[in-house]
This record gives sequence, structure tokens and C-alpha cells, in this order.
Amino acid sequence: MKLFLVAGEASGDKLGAALMAGMKALAPGVEFAGVGGPLMEAEGLVSLFPMEELSVMGLAEVLPKYRQLKRRIAETAQAVLDTAPAALVTIDSPDFSLRVARLVKAARPDLRTIHYVAPSVWAWRPGRAAKMAQVIDHVLALLPFEPPYMEAAGMSCDFVGHPVVAEPRASAVEAALFRERHGIGDEQPLVLCLPGSRRGEVERLGPRFDEALMRLRDREPGLRVVLPTVRGVSSLVREMTTRWPVAPIVVEEAADKRAAFAAADLALAASGTVSLELAASRTPMVIAYDASFLTWHIIWRMLRIDTVTLVNLVSETRAIPEFLGPECRPDRICRALVRLLESPEARADQHAAMEETMRRLGEGGEAPGLRAARSVLAAIERRG
Repeated sequence: MKLFLVAGEASGDKLGAALMAGMKALAPGVEFAGVGGPLMEAEGLVSLFPMEELSVMGLAEVLPKYRQLKRRIAETAQAVLDTAPAALVTIDSPDFSLRVARLVKAARPDLRTIHYVAPSVWAWRPGRAAKMAQVIDHVLALLPFEPPYMEAAGMSCDFVGHPVVAEPRASAVEAALFRERHGIGDEQPLVLCLPGSRRGEVERLGPRFDEALMRLRDREPGLRVVLPTVRGVSSLVREMTTRWPVAPIVVEEAADKRAAFAAADLALAASGTVSLELAASRTPMVIAYDASFLTWHIIWRMLRIDTVTLVNLVSETRAIPEFLGPECRPDRICRALVRLLESPEARADQHAAMEETMRRLGEGGEAPGLRAARSVLAAIERRG
């Protein structure tokens, strides 16, 4: 059996790698082709081209690269047809992957198409599910409340859990060693700075996050900052942080990132999947995000929910403070960080929300990657 996988960003790379591991456990001898990042490559994928070419989002960000992306869409679709897999599995990045699926379906209507990560139609643009159903047969959902939305649009859908609940975490010993290795005392506050995994996010949020942390450092002179990053933006992060008044500790290796998450007292993070990673490590957080003026105003007019932070949504609380769009200001972010450092009640509320989130996402159960692989195999068998 051969599968063609398409992932377009770091979070999709994690999902794809977990799925690949699950497939190898359930279907020995399975082969993979497609587009992915370092984690999927470690599972045996030879990427058609560097995944980082697809890590753009927002109208203003995509337009300058439109012709290149259009060429990659056609190239990827042709590769799917040439490979003739048992199924095409597209992973998140809908602006790219669903265009690939549309070209593939037009040429091969019988080919099973599976999309990993349900569109957040409960948040905005509810019509996306019906549009997706034109080219996708089956959906793997990360959140427990999503399957009914997909089924109503005409697709089959399984809740497979979120891979974050099965990812390895650093021990208390590894966290202590991280602090010791970087000369961080037990009483020194350590803050994670997580401005995103895309160039546009890092360029936009990095300076604001730095200013917020500088304000916090004025109150906490011993404050240390660690900035985990990913391959696609590592060089940008390192170049940018050399201009920061107090350079953070930049880490890229997975083991160092896990240790940093466990060692940190709190985090300042861009909105996205990282909030679940922080919840898994029970690290209190403040979420902030902004986009270009045009992108933000389009999204804001379409939003149907009052929070975009996944921990808030899954736990059905509003324990995690967030600063979005015009609210993404260093002074406001700093005040929220100070409150989190100084208020045991605020930290307790977050811990309770994080515990509930992880329980609802499947912590302690079968690994989501294995559940996803089982769902993929069942979907292929149904078509057969």
C-alpha cells in the first residue's frame, strides 16, 4: 500500500509524522510519498520539495508568492496521479492542500481523499465544510465536537484525538538540567517566547513580544527568556534576536524544546496549536496574535466565537488571556504576564483548564497517530 501525504507547515508535519508511525504499526510495508517537513522525513518521507515553501498565510502574505504556489499545486497534483496511491491524505494547510485535492479528484474521481484536521467551521466561514466535501471523502478531526459539522456537509469523519496528548514530555530532572545548563537559578523566572512558526508571524510578533518581555524584565530583573524555533524560521529568529537588548536562549532541537517547556514558569505565545503543547506541559500562558491590516479585518468580521485559543475552546473556559489584532500591544500583554506571575488563582484556573483540555483530547488513551491510521485504513476499505 502507498499513501501520498501533503503537509504545509510545522504543525502539519507533526500530525503527518504521527500518522506515518501509526500506519507503519498497523500496515507493515506501507510506502509514503508527498510533501512534508523534518519529522515526516524522519519517518521515511522523501519530500517533493521543501515544505517551508508553503508556510505562508493571509491574503497579503500569499499574493507575492501566488505564482510559485500555483506551480507547486500543479506539480503536487501530478505527482499524486503519477504515484497512484491508495489514498491522498492532505494535512491542514487547506489553501494549498485542497487545491491539490481538487485537481486530483477531477482527474481521478475514484481516488480516496482524506483530510487531516477539520476546518474550524464552528469559528468562521461555515460554508467551507460544504466546499471541502466536493473534493474530500473522509476527515480526521482533532477536536471532539467537530465530526457532526463534517458529517452534516456529506463527509465521513472520525475524532482521532490530538497528537499533543501523546508527544514525549521532559521530566523534572531534564527541566532542572536545562536551567542548570543555561545558568538559570531556581528562583529566576523563566519565560517561553513563542512568536510562531511562519516568517510573517515572527517578523510581525517578534518585536512586540520582545517589548512586552522587556517591560516584564523591568519588574523582574532576573527574568530569563528562551525562544524555541523551527527549521523554517531559525535563521530569521537568530538574526532578529541579536538586535534584542537582552538576547533570549534560542533552542531548535526537540529535546531542548521539551526541556524548555517543562522548565518555564510561563509563556507568551502566538495563537495556534502551541497553546495545546503548553497545556500538555501545564505551562501557564498568555496568547497574542496579529496579522496584516487587511487579513485581520477580514477574519475579524467573520469570526463566530469570542476566543481563538484552543485551550479555552476545548475546556469551555476563558482561563487563558489573549490579545488579538488591535489588542496585541506590549503594554497589555505585559500586564497579563505580570498577573500570571503574581496571582496563584490565575495559575490555578489555567491549570484546571489545561487538565480538562488534555482529558477531552484523549490523554491517557490510544495514541492519536494510531487512531488516525486506523481511521485512514477503514476509509480506504470502505471505498474498496
